[in-house]
Amino acid sequence: IEKINQSLYEIDYNPDRYIKLVVTKNQDIDIRTFLNDLKACTEDVLSGQTDVHYNEQKFLQVKQLIERFKGREGVSEHDRRWTHKVTDVRNWFLFSASERWREDEEEFEHYSDSGGKSGGQKEKLAYTILAASLAYQFGLEKNQVRSRSFRFVVIDEAFGRGSDESAEYGLKLFKQMNLQILIVTPMQKIHIIEPFVNTVGWVHNDQGQASQLRCLTIEAHLAQK
Repeated sequence: IEKINQSLYEIDYNPDRYIKLVVTKNQDIDIRTFLNDLKACTEDVLSGQTDVHYNEQKFLQVKQLIERFKGREGVSEHDRRWTHKVTDVRNWFLFSASERWREDEEEFEHYSDSGGKSGGQKEKLAYTILAASLAYQFGLEKNQVRSRSFRFVVIDEAFGRGSDESAEYGLKLFKQMNLQILIVTPMQKIHIIEPFVNTVGWVHNDQGQASQLRCLTIEAHLAQK
């Protein structure tokens, strides 16, 4: 998260403001109890303790967890849902986004979820975090060109239902990160994508059996419009 936040800091979410991811521990009772039980199972295991009662206690603690993982008789469905919940490490934490001023780090707005936000705002926040995550994945920095690095991303109809403004915002971010992008998009968004691509591939399927691909440079595509 810290490295992703470093990438997020380089992105202007709004003029003079950036997004920072905030992580807190989930206080859900099932998850907290499970983590405490898990810790109890492994506590002092390297201490060299050889006491019989101590070893038996550890055995029973582990046995209790395994029985729930397997599903106890009469409550197997409940145990299945519990296991799915507590063993998914993504549920151990709660994530939110803080929009902050660069000048003094003061928070402008806090996003605990996307509720109450417009479709465009949700898309903008999603594109911002996606771009930062990709930058982290590929080890990229804003406006840094690495001609020999592989940073290929396929975007399949990501802009099909969004607004033109949010699509353009996302494409500008990907350009800043110097990502190599293949965009699969319906025709209605081609005018937004044109300024950001070098080549256009037209896919046509007349009979529904064999698709045909025609590749054009962006200059040739624009000349034929």
